[in-house]
Amino acid sequence: MKGYVAVTDNDWFAFLSQQQDLDEVNFWQPGGRQVFRTLNPGEPFLFKLHAPYHYIVGGGFFAYSTILPVSLAWSAFGIKNGASSYSEMRWLIEKNRHGIISPREDYQIGCILLSQPFFFREHDWIPIPPDFSLNIVQGKSYDLNEGHGRRLWEQVLARLSSIHPPKVEDITKIAEPEGRYGEPMVILPRLGQGIFRVMVTDAYKRRCAITQERTLPAPEVAQIKPFSESGPHAVSN
Repeated sequence: MKGYVAVTDNDWFAFLSQQQDLDEVNFWQPGGRQVFRTLNPGEPFLFKLHAPYHYIVGGGFFAYSTILPVSLAWSAFGIKNGASSYSEMRWLIEKNRHGIISPREDYQIGCILLSQPFFFREHDWIPIPPDFSLNIVQGKSYDLNEGHGRRLWEQVLARLSSIHPPKVEDITKIAEPEGRYGEPMVILPRLGQGIFRVMVTDAYKRRCAITQERTLPAPEVAQIKPFSESGPHAVSN
């Protein structure tokens, strides 16, 4: 199993770490030039703060990646974008973009959608692995079965076990007593409503299935068999 350590906007992390009961977050990329393809759904995506904080401070489980207009990202995820308002979100993004941007420009951003996010308290922050260069701009992938990747994942699991004691076995598949931790396993990420909406609209090429209307956010998303009647929270439904 792979994991990814991503260089993370400090303000984005500070805001989200203060929120309660988040089921999903949008880890946006200001450039909006490419879709993130490094991980498979369910593999861990970890947050490493910008300098001078060379620590891993939390993470989530990769669910989906796409490129969205900034307005749609806000409509789908709201404060789960790491900002208290649409204007604040734009300010965070635009400080990392080049050139003059019109206040009305609905530019595109990369969106890495994460399920089940977790945020460590400062005294639980994990120093970056020795091979994580301070010159890395976006991030670095790791094999979580061996070497630095395995040691990092074991530290993450130790902290997760104190954050979510009733749920930790579902997330980490800890094995006892043969070893403190079993082999890393991909989890099935629980989709939040924002991730589900984006995945379905992408599947229909952001058009209404009946009229082919493409003015977002006019099209709505719903399950064929209702979720309340045990319908699967999946694109196929």
